[in-house]
Amino acid sequence: MHRTKRNRADTAACSTVKNKERMIFMAVTTESYAGKIQRKLLKKQKVIEAASGRKKADLVLKNATFVNVFSNELTTCDIACANGLIVGLGDYDGVVEYDMTGKIVCPGFIDAHTHFDLDVCNTTTADNFDTGTRSAIRGGTTMVIDFACPNKGESLQYGLDLWHKKADGRSSCDYSFHMTIDDWNDAIKAEVPKMFEQGISSFKMYMTYPAMMIGDKDLFYALEEIKRFGGIAGVHCENAGVIDALIEQHKKDGKMKPASHPECRPNATEAEAVAHLLRICEVADTPVVIVHLSTKEALGEVLAARARGQKVYVETCPHYLTLDESGYYEEDFRKAAGYICAPPLRTKADQEMLWKGLYNGAIQTVSTDHCSFTLAQKEAGRGDFTKIPGGLPGVETRGVLMYTFGVAAGKITKEKMAEVLSENPAKLYGAYPRKGAILPGSDADIVVYDPDADTTVCAADMISAAEYTPYEGMRTSGSIAQVYLRGQLAVDHGEVRTGAIGTFIPRKTGCL
Repeated sequence: MHRTKRNRADTAACSTVKNKERMIFMAVTTESYAGKIQRKLLKKQKVIEAASGRKKADLVLKNATFVNVFSNELTTCDIACANGLIVGLGDYDGVVEYDMTGKIVCPGFIDAHTHFDLDVCNTTTADNFDTGTRSAIRGGTTMVIDFACPNKGESLQYGLDLWHKKADGRSSCDYSFHMTIDDWNDAIKAEVPKMFEQGISSFKMYMTYPAMMIGDKDLFYALEEIKRFGGIAGVHCENAGVIDALIEQHKKDGKMKPASHPECRPNATEAEAVAHLLRICEVADTPVVIVHLSTKEALGEVLAARARGQKVYVETCPHYLTLDESGYYEEDFRKAAGYICAPPLRTKADQEMLWKGLYNGAIQTVSTDHCSFTLAQKEAGRGDFTKIPGGLPGVETRGVLMYTFGVAAGKITKEKMAEVLSENPAKLYGAYPRKGAILPGSDADIVVYDPDADTTVCAADMISAAEYTPYEGMRTSGSIAQVYLRGQLAVDHGEVRTGAIGTFIPRKTGCL
């Protein structure tokens, strides 16, 4: 490298300029830092004064009936909010006040299983973080945890950076990420602690899908490493080998319609994989989450593992609670293809067992597995059911479905609904008590549900880019009246009033 010599005068002049620049920089940064400190102090002072009642809160929801997380009972009082936080529960005055009489007030819902802007099945999901999170918050979800999915051979950091690019500045609700692990080697192992440093404390692994599945040995090693840092893994459980064999048989017999999809993924293929996974977890002595559990047999394997002393958490989805496999036998290809997901929809007997599991605490969370495709995209599988992109839209309807088919139908209580949609996912994935609770100091993420405002589910009225909903025409018991994100009125009677104000939420290790 060639360097040009400077004379002393040039050097002195350069030094003077640099010193001036340094002084200017220091002055700016000092001023900025001082201003920042002052702003923080003023915010804290405002919160303290609002909490004590000396000054009016920014927002007060009067006569609010909500779940007290300490007693797990419904409590009625005012909820005071200031600077984006819940600052008090009791009797308060606010600059803005709304009477909540007759309404049900819940902590903002958390959807811990979404797939936005995902390249899969030679296409890309219909919803990105723009349409997906606007759809989510309209449905009462104030935080999603999406899956950052590097391909095999790519680093975890690459996947995380890519998902930040997809989500940052585009999200209408708050968000975080699970990290997908579909490869295991020394390089991936070395990245695991770096994920925790960046607020990622949960991971996802697959026991099916060739492009993503991980073998038993690598699964074991990954579980051990995740446990070492206090994290948790969610696992998609289906027996890939048996499913592939059944697909081969159906293709040989010329059975290529959507009805072959559930026939190639029977209940036993999920139950066997759950049992297989839980025995690996037993050896690794590590907790695990069974994601989108759909069958009574798989739940039985979970209960058996718990009887052995294992920690196992279970997630199910609204479509397994409200839809059944009969949809696959529709003569209209598009209607049948619209229900394709994995695991598939099951029987009404499975539905009833899942509702009982929610009621008695055997199932901890309800997320959507929102993975949306248009019916036009699903046309790729006309003539070959294995090419139908698998996944359903659901972030916009989860709250009303849980209330209608759960609370209003007497299958779960209001308290249980708040628990499985808000509190439990926040605790399990390390966002509690910032999220998932109506408590002083928590983010003012609040859902106001009006049990008297019945409506009908209609795709034409929805934000999702899927352009259809598997719940079309269902009559709901009530609807979501308002949604607040960190104290801001984000949704008012179906109208999304805020833009991309969502922020990334770094998470700690969870505990449930």
